Amino acid sequence: MNIADVTSAGTTPSRDVATGGKYLTFVLGDEEYGIEITRVREIIGIVDITPVPKAPLFIKGIINIRGKVIPIVDMRAKFGMDQIDFTSQTCIIVVEVDDNLMGILVDTVSEVLDIQEENIDPPPSFGSESSAMFILGMAKIKGAVKILLNIDKVLDAKEMVSIEELTRPS
Repeated sequence: MNIADVTSAGTTPSRDVATGGKYLTFVLGDEEYGIEITRVREIIGIVDITPVPKAPLFIKGIINIRGKVIPIVDMRAKFGMDQIDFTSQTCIIVVEVDDNLMGILVDTVSEVLDIQEENIDPPPSFGSESSAMFILGMAKIKGAVKILLNIDKVLDAKEMVSIEELTRPS
């Protein structure tokens, strides 16, 4: 599915607090997460992922989409979750981060939600600022809570450099 039909092109500046708007929601384990739809470039089913030697553990590998090399971040590994086998629901969400494309591997994509600002609470305090720095907020939808992620901060600066090195031509 190509999200270009749903959203306009261009990046959204990084924010530290969630605002109302459209979010693509996806599942990892028993939790549902959301990312701003304006950051999503496309969603693809699982394809062959080429492993990269000496890449960080959360980097599943790289894929080729229309001649462009895209690094794939395993969100389960990044969040310290148990690994599971891929299913027919496993997806790669291609997102734009700092003018680079990156794929995030998720268990399944749920839906696009239009979340009103009054339904978003600030992230809870987990004792240290760094443990929740990638959380924009907590959306309350139909009796459930969805964790809204700041895709710019899911990876730190050192991790982003590792990803950029994977896609740099030799």
